[in-house]
Formats: sequence, structure tokens, C-alpha cells
Amino acid sequence: MTLRRLSWLFVVLFATVFPCARAEPPAVVAAEQAARSGPMLYSLPPQKMQQAVALHRQRTMLSWLSPMADIAILLVLLSVGYFRRVRTWIERHALRPWMQGVLFLGAMLVTVSVLKLPLSMYGHRLAVRYGLSVQHWGSWFADWGKGLALRTGLVVLIGLGVYALIRRFPRTWWWWLWAAMLPCIVFMVFIAPVFIDPLFNKFEPLQQSNPALVAQLKKVVERSGVAIPPDRMFLMKASEKVTGLNAYVTGVGASKRVVVWDTTIARATPDEIAFVFGHEAGHYVMQHLWLGMGATALLILVLLPIGVWAERATIRRFGARWGISAETEWASAPVLLLLSVLLIQLSDPIGNAISRTLEHNADIYGQEVIHGIVADPQRAAVHGFQVLGETSLDDPRPHPFEEFWSDGHPPIWFRTNFAGAYDPWRVGVEPKYFPKVEDVR
Repeated sequence: MTLRRLSWLFVVLFATVFPCARAEPPAVVAAEQAARSGPMLYSLPPQKMQQAVALHRQRTMLSWLSPMADIAILLVLLSVGYFRRVRTWIERHALRPWMQGVLFLGAMLVTVSVLKLPLSMYGHRLAVRYGLSVQHWGSWFADWGKGLALRTGLVVLIGLGVYALIRRFPRTWWWWLWAAMLPCIVFMVFIAPVFIDPLFNKFEPLQQSNPALVAQLKKVVERSGVAIPPDRMFLMKASEKVTGLNAYVTGVGASKRVVVWDTTIARATPDEIAFVFGHEAGHYVMQHLWLGMGATALLILVLLPIGVWAERATIRRFGARWGISAETEWASAPVLLLLSVLLIQLSDPIGNAISRTLEHNADIYGQEVIHGIVADPQRAAVHGFQVLGETSLDDPRPHPFEEFWSDGHPPIWFRTNFAGAYDPWRVGVEPKYFPKVEDVR
């Protein structure tokens, strides 16, 4: 399959699968226009505004420095012969090829992560300085270590599989890798809330600490049709580490569950929490998890052959200097990692554009699903976004380029304005996702 055909396949399937280009109902269009032209409802006091702007600038810088640091570290290590020496040492001490792969891939990821540690530490220091984190350094380093161990194990497993495919199918290995990716992603989504999330945070049954909130969320669950019983609603002790707010639905199948942060319960009203949860439930009802994975799979289908071509061209150009003679060698793994980071960064605008559309639809769904359950859905949504923005120090007016390239959510000012303008229950107007119903309280 040629690159041109792959590109057309992506465009056609993207337009078919995703509802991004479909005409919106008049109520949504009118609210979007009002949100862009009306006065800004989201605001911060002067001191917080200065903090928000300063924090946003530094975080934007970090978001660009992080992938650049990965690329720079890998290039320097390749250029000075570090990976060549590591491979030579491993080949002397490990006779089995698979063990050589385990050691080389593990050493590669640990080395890059350790060299990048100062940048990660600066990110945490920034969060503490601006009051977004209360996590002490001991706990932070423990989380960093656990995260590194998980990433290393995952990279080793994936790497062993990738190189087995490269050696078995030298011309079409990327196609077989793509075919194996989706079930692996689904498996990770399934196990994450049960086995991975508890490694970093504490969870307890929500019914145990807040039965009134469980009763409120049950109404949203029943109306949305998401099958989540009360025993799968959990409280997360986020306040031990962060000050931000969140409530979400995670997992698939038997691992699906509701999670509400204790910081959210402390700062937001039950009506606002119902809206946040309704937003998350909307992702599941509208199959955003599967749509997102489908978009990712299609994007990877286009990027993989580009990456393989770039890897082979890079090895031809620099292989002798870096001690890499073929892509079948373990020593080519840093080149694969380098090009993966670069392609992911360059493709971010596509993924983020899809994400912003899905998040906007989830905002609409969240506001509609709580109609008749809370007294004033507009007020709950507007004030919920205001509280979320204040606790997260969201910049009211980020640069449009940053939104285009880096933001997976619509800007907070637009979400707040839209929530205030969206009122599809007036006479002659229809909601997008729910027919008009009587108050069900």
C-alpha cells in the first residue's frame, strides 16, 4: 500500500467515522456564536491573573522543551557512541539475544529518563510554587520511580515484539505492528484503573464517605444509560498530592468506574460535580473512547510507513558513525525512539483538533444530561468552569497557535461562555442529545 493511498484512506475514514463536520443543531450554533462574540464570563482577580499568565508561559515552554530534550539527549548519546558501548558491553555479558534486547532497551529508557530528570523536577517545582501541588519531594520521587519502572517494562515488552516482527517480516513489519496495537491499547485501558492507578493514588468507595453524592450521580447514570452501579463509584484522595479538581469515568467493561477527587467534593457543589460527571459519562455514551482509539489507529497507519522510511534513511546516512549496520539490531532502537518522538510532536495538532471536538460535544452532553436533575444546568456549568479555572490557574486568553498545536480541550473562556449561552430548552428549540422532558427530580 503506497503512502498516497494510506493518506487518502486516513482522510476518507476520518471524515466517515468522526462527526466533526456534521451540521450542529441551531441551539448549538447560536451558543457558539454568542460564546465567541459575547463578554467573557470566566475571569480571575488581578493577582491570580498575573500568576495564571506567568504559569501558562512557563508550562508552554516546558511542553516544547520536553520532546526537544528527548530528541537532543538521544542525538548526543548516539553521536558520542554511548549506545554503541552499551551494546558492546551487553553482548559480552548476555549470550541470549532476547536478554540482550531486554538489557539494551531498559538501559536506553532509564538513561534518557535520568538525564531528563532535572526538567521533570522543574515541572514539579513549578506546580508547587503556584499552589497546584502539595506533594513533597519524597512522594514525588517515589511516583517518578514507579512511573519509570512501568514505562521501562512496557518499552521492553513492546520493543521485543517490534524487533521480532522486524526480523520475521523485514518489509511489512510496521503493518503487523499496527494490527497488534489496538487490542494492546484496549487491554491497557482495561487494566489501568485496577492495577496501575492504585499505585499512585488511594481510592475508597464513594458510598462510604458521601452517600448523598452517590444518589445524585446515580440519577445521571440512569439518565445517560452508562452501566455503573454504586459499588463502582470511588473517591480518590487527590488532596494528598494536588489541589486541582476532577471527576471522571475510566476503564472498559468490568473495570469501568466513576472516580471523584476529594478536592472536587471540597470545592465544588453537588450540582457542579454532576455536570463534570455528566461530561465524562458523555464520552462513554458517545463512544469517544473507541472513536479516539480509531483516530489514533488511523493516524498511526499513516505515520508508521513514514517513520520506517525515515529510520532506514537515517541508518543509511549515520549508521556507520553511530555503530548501527541494520534496523534489525538492538542498537537501532534509539533511532526508532527519536523518530517516534518527532512524529508524535508533529502530529499533535491532528490529535488535539479531534480531542477538542470530542470535549466540546461532551460539554454539551454534560449540560443536557443534568437538565431536570439539577436546578440550573447553565449556572452549574458556568460556575463549575470558573472554579476549575481558578484552581488550575487557567490563562483566560491563550494564544490561538497554542490552542491549535497543544490544547486537547477548548479554552476555558470558550467553555464558560458556551455554557452560559447554551439554553436549548426554550420554546421552539431542541437539545442536541436529549428530547425535551419534564423535570424528573
